Amino acid sequence: MRLSGENIKKLCGARSLSLNALLKRAGVSKTAFYHLIYKDSVLPRSIDALAATLGVRSSALLEEADRKSRRALRLLEAADRIAGSDSSMDQDNVRHTLLLLEEKPIERLRRSLLRARKPDLHQ
Repeated sequence: MRLSGENIKKLCGARSLSLNALLKRAGVSKTAFYHLIYKDSVLPRSIDALAATLGVRSSALLEEADRKSRRALRLLEAADRIAGSDSSMDQDNVRHTLLLLEEKPIERLRRSLLRARKPDLHQ
């Protein structure tokens, strides 16, 4: 996944905000911004700052490149939606749980049985 310049420009336009004003308010340099647009992986802190300035979720700024990216984006959006409803939830735990729920039940059971067989290191 990478930043979608098109999505960001549309969001700026809808808020009557120039790209330069967005970058200044978000504290993101032009160099960093253009680097994020052309780079295949992105820096979450910069994305979060841009998204917060625009008042949208971070996932709204990303473009989908392939099937895995679309799956990851759906997962992030679902985790945002779930964790956003309760501030005490850990977003990483929500994402992990959603990933596990996508596995077949027999695979989840097999993995848990393997973990149960490992010796307890805390004894």
